[in-house]
Amino acid sequence: MTPEFIIGFARQSIELTLMISLPMLGVGLAVGLVVSIFQAATQIQEMTLSFIPKILSIFLVLLLTFPWIMDKIITYTRDLFLNIPNYIR
Repeated sequence: MTPEFIIGFARQSIELTLMISLPMLGVGLAVGLVVSIFQAATQIQEMTLSFIPKILSIFLVLLLTFPWIMDKIITYTRDLFLNIPNYIR
């Protein structure tokens, strides 16, 4: 294994992790921003008001994107296992 291979392998796994987590993080950011604007406009400073909508929206996005996430993870793992003979050369 060359250093270039290790760097490429690590890069590919980090890219996959970021791509999988992006929908949940994006929705959490958007909902948090909307709730923060609402709190600033109404001067309601309740902690659960910002926490519960974010948790619910992230869970909903996770349920909606779960098949896509599993497809990406299965494809990555299958490629990894199929190329083990090439990796150990």
